[in-house]
Amino acid sequence: RLSGLSGLFALDSLGGGLIAGSVLSYWFFRRFELGGETLGPVFFAARALNAASYVAAEWLARRIGLVRTMVYTHLPSSVLLFALPFVPTATGAVTLFLLREALVQMDVPTRQSYVAAVTLPGERTFAFGVTGVVRNVGWALGPPMAGVAIAAWGLGAPLVLGAALKTAYDLTLFASYRGVAAPEERRDA
Repeated sequence: RLSGLSGLFALDSLGGGLIAGSVLSYWFFRRFELGGETLGPVFFAARALNAASYVAAEWLARRIGLVRTMVYTHLPSSVLLFALPFVPTATGAVTLFLLREALVQMDVPTRQSYVAAVTLPGERTFAFGVTGVVRNVGWALGPPMAGVAIAAWGLGAPLVLGAALKTAYDLTLFASYRGVAAPEERRDA
């Protein structure tokens, strides 16, 4: 189970690395000529929405489960990311970006809870270590790949590629783990 989850988390993280804050800032600047005086508050609002989504994720996970919360919030955020390069106005792009940011991080606390729930107590430190390392590797590889994608296919390429990788993560996670409930989620427990 750990190797499958780690591979999926690496895929998601690579997609995230393709759209790191520096890449998104560059995209907003080049596409809409938005400078720091605009992007600073936009990214502040994005991180505030990320933080608020952690609380919302806990509430939602209690109602629909950990895997469903991960996928049902993350997949729409991937669709919003895919649409972002095609939005014609700065206001529309910022709005879409902020909507995405309100959803995209809900998989973080639920993912951590899920890993803890499906591993034995003595294995959890190792599991968190492995999943953390693969996520960091994915994040490290993403920005240079974004530069290559921009040079080869254009400014919006990292956003489309990131969305594609994240969508693949979402769909594969759901297909592979929707039937593997955390012990506290099992109806017969």
